[in-house]
Amino acid sequence: MPPAKPIPQLEAFPIRVGDIVRLGDLDHQGHVNNAVFATYFESGRVGLIYDKENGLQVPGATSVVARLEIDFLGELNWPGTVEIGTAVEEIGRSSYRFVHALFNEGKCAATGRTIMVLIDRETRRSRPLPPELIERLRGLMLPAG
Repeated sequence: MPPAKPIPQLEAFPIRVGDIVRLGDLDHQGHVNNAVFATYFESGRVGLIYDKENGLQVPGATSVVARLEIDFLGELNWPGTVEIGTAVEEIGRSSYRFVHALFNEGKCAATGRTIMVLIDRETRRSRPLPPELIERLRGLMLPAG
């Protein structure tokens, strides 16, 4: 396993959204269930993907999750709120990778990565990212350093 990268501060992420911890998010141990962390990360990226003015949609195509990784760093409890930072980490031929960080009261509770693949709506096969999408994705990357 490669060494862990330092966790950026929430302010470094170009996309930041808040969410609430719901009572139904808890498991029998009394903390937020691990599967709910994926839902929080989804909240961080979906608004961006489907934004009407600056979204990541391509006519005749859609983006689907191909891989999701989560590193758990701490518990989350109810009641509470979370802040989700999202950025583009890498751009490929037909895919792009988001990096996420989940914060509660200023402390990072989890980090994650989501690989999205652009697929044709009809054939359901991957297709190359068009130049205009690549340009938007580049504008959503974490600052270097």
